[in-house]
Amino acid sequence: MLNNLIAYLTVAFTDIKEREEGQGLVEYALILVLVSIISIGALTLLGTTISDVFGEITGVL
Repeated sequence: MLNNLIAYLTVAFTDIKEREEGQGLVEYALILVLVSIISIGALTLLGTTISDVFGEITGVL
């Protein structure tokens, strides 16, 4: 009986550990998506300004 309980708890804790590793991967993926969305938004808002600045630099050169 006690051996069965120990075996069950060992399997349960192993599953929990594996799920935590997957959770870390999901967290990094969410951070990457958030940074991508912010970058796309910033480039959309500032795209013409950045293009104008590079145009002026090209004109001066």
